[in-house]
Amino acid sequence: MQASNNTQNPSFITPLKNDSFNIGSRTFSSRLLVGTGKYKDLQQTGEAIEASGAEIITVAIRRTNIGQHKDQPNLLDVISPEKYTILPNTAGCFDADTAIRTCQLARELLDGHNLVKLEVLGDEQTLYPNVTETLVAAKKLIDDGFEVMVYTSDDPIVAKELASMGCVAIMPLGSLIGSGLGLLNPHNLSIIIENTKALNIPVLVDAGVGTASDAAIAMELGCDGVLMNSAIAYAEDPVLMAHAMKHAIWAGRASYLAGRMPKRRMALPSSPQTGYFFQ
Repeated sequence: MQASNNTQNPSFITPLKNDSFNIGSRTFSSRLLVGTGKYKDLQQTGEAIEASGAEIITVAIRRTNIGQHKDQPNLLDVISPEKYTILPNTAGCFDADTAIRTCQLARELLDGHNLVKLEVLGDEQTLYPNVTETLVAAKKLIDDGFEVMVYTSDDPIVAKELASMGCVAIMPLGSLIGSGLGLLNPHNLSIIIENTKALNIPVLVDAGVGTASDAAIAMELGCDGVLMNSAIAYAEDPVLMAHAMKHAIWAGRASYLAGRMPKRRMALPSSPQTGYFFQ
């Protein structure tokens, strides 16, 4: 299943012209990716996703019904694959074999869809990635024809290895999943961005974003996008927060492209120091 032409929908249009980006064989305009868990019901899920302007919607295959349970509400009734690119993820997997089987199931359910988000977790308390198992799973999935977007730690060496083996997007955490603590190590994220730039592989912050300013900071660092779920779903008004996140992504991206002013240790007057009316 290939990405639909989402740029025809006004909610996907970015104020920045000609600013699309590639993930594997697909091209997207929205740099905000959102999840589908933790909302109060499917109606709120659909409304928040629509407000976000996202094109890529990630779905936890082990926790969400997208057709594998015929007698239960189906997420695809409110998140149409004709409108959105569904990104199956392996949330809840703690070893490479389980993650691989989950991706294979998703491919069957979505008619051969091969774009997946791989995450292999280390423990149930921190949900920190198990890097060793992630590397094993990523290699086997790539060999099996999957386009792998990979959740990983903010270790630049690991990120570079995942990029070199052929992952189509590197997704380092900003902080722990669902924590809302923001970007705790922006310096490492900057190194990862710099290392992957030569390989032309996008870097997307995944996990830890709590508010719009976190998303803007990630984009100002030069990230290609941000994936979030809890920051929107756990807000008091998820639909309004989805709007906020959409604009934060736009603002951060525009700020990065515009180029910030240099930081200075001393003040620099913003008005000229000559030509006063009264001398």
